[in-house]
Amino acid sequence: MEQLRLTVKQLNMYVKSLLEGDINLSAVTLVGELSNFKNHYASGHLYFVLKDNDASIKAVMFKGNALRVNFVPSDGMQVVCRGYVSLYERDGSYQFYAESMIPFGQGDIALEFERVKAKLEAEGLFNKEFKKPLPLFPQKIGVITSESGAALQDILNISARRFPMTEIVVFPALVQGLGAPQSLISALNKAFLREDISLIIIGRGGGSAEDLSCFNDESLARKIFASPVPIISAVGHETDFTICDYVSDLRAPTPSAAAEIALPSSYEVLNKIYILKKQVENQALSIISDNYTKLQMLYNRRCFQKPEQLFVPFQLRLDKALLEFEVNIKAVLKGYEMRLNNAKTKLEAFSYSSTLARGFSVTYKDNNILKTTDGVEVGEKLNVKLFKGRLRCVVEQIEE
Repeated sequence: MEQLRLTVKQLNMYVKSLLEGDINLSAVTLVGELSNFKNHYASGHLYFVLKDNDASIKAVMFKGNALRVNFVPSDGMQVVCRGYVSLYERDGSYQFYAESMIPFGQGDIALEFERVKAKLEAEGLFNKEFKKPLPLFPQKIGVITSESGAALQDILNISARRFPMTEIVVFPALVQGLGAPQSLISALNKAFLREDISLIIIGRGGGSAEDLSCFNDESLARKIFASPVPIISAVGHETDFTICDYVSDLRAPTPSAAAEIALPSSYEVLNKIYILKKQVENQALSIISDNYTKLQMLYNRRCFQKPEQLFVPFQLRLDKALLEFEVNIKAVLKGYEMRLNNAKTKLEAFSYSSTLARGFSVTYKDNNILKTTDGVEVGEKLNVKLFKGRLRCVVEQIEE
């Protein structure tokens, strides 16, 4: 069989792919003693060796993860680290890449934390697409914490200072001890029944890992994930991380910070309103000024300064049209007058009186005009109408 020829880099990359492709090496929890610990302050990375009585492995923790370590590691300290195994190509050595580190004294709590975190993370409960946005101006905020704790007082004080219009509704709960997870879940259920609650803050002040462990409860995490309203997790101090922090819609480093995040500053809101008011006023004045300038330009035009001149061309056209109309109507009337005179002449020529004037007469019998001798008898009296005057005649003879 032909031997495979590889460069050193290709070989290291191949071995690295094998290590990173092994699911058993992608999420490993190691317990060991710190050795050769170095804090590279320039980069923020941590370099160390994890060892036990029989073996050791080089390890590195990058800056993003190192910032979440809430204690000062040192050589000889027993720690619990969670991370994955890969190969550093340049040296060709495999090593452990730590993503979290806690003292071994917190081992049981840490292991349970890592177990729940890995399980819920695999199910997608930490995914960004499930994070609900916070309301800009919450009318009522539900606070789930101890009724006697300093965390509640911090939230109330900051609420009164920043945005007193928002009402704080407290749902008391145990925040440490065996019954704490169920107490927190019960308080959440009560808050969910309130339709007027638009945001929830859940948390407590600082404490030991054991004190904060109730916020790592899996059932509590699932209840937070199912919340109909946004939830801010505010557990412990800035360096403390719990499962609630990962599953909530937003993590606040402290309860005080949660109140600062949840509530707008009334001063800033009023200042923004003032700025917007001035902007609206300036824009309105600008629009009025621009339109006034345009109005002045229009007003200064000749048509507005001497409006009568607008009608001069129309007056000339009207005068011309009237003159043409007068000429035309006279011509039309002249034609009708001539036609009327002609008709009058013809009418007079054929009129009754004209016929009589030419020497004709009209004979009446009993007021009826005679056209023939029919019905006329000798001796009857007839009336004869002349052009001027009438005659009463007696019939002496009738000729057919």
